Amino acid sequence: MATNTVAVTDATFDAEVRKSDVPVVVDFWAEWCGPCRQIGPALEELAAEYAGKVKIVKVNVDENPDSPAVLGVRGIPALFLFKNGEVVSNKIGAAPKAALANWINSAI
Repeated sequence: MATNTVAVTDATFDAEVRKSDVPVVVDFWAEWCGPCRQIGPALEELAAEYAGKVKIVKVNVDENPDSPAVLGVRGIPALFLFKNGEVVSNKIGAAPKAALANWINSAI
């Protein structure tokens, strides 16, 4: 299955997210998280629709604990929108694709 989102690790977080020249949506998720798996397909579709305008990346919190800790992530799924290396908006919990698109549009 082709994937439109980019897997990011603690090691690649700065390069992929903070130094990106386009806005970045970071999805903090885990394999065992039902709501995370629920929004996965919507994020894949949005990543394709926003290609070149917004990058959507996924950080597995079990494998990469540092990035979510720095941002104070307490619950997942946690979505953070970065613009010019800074957090401009965040959203906790699952939401339908249309709501996710509205949230991205309002922040970019």
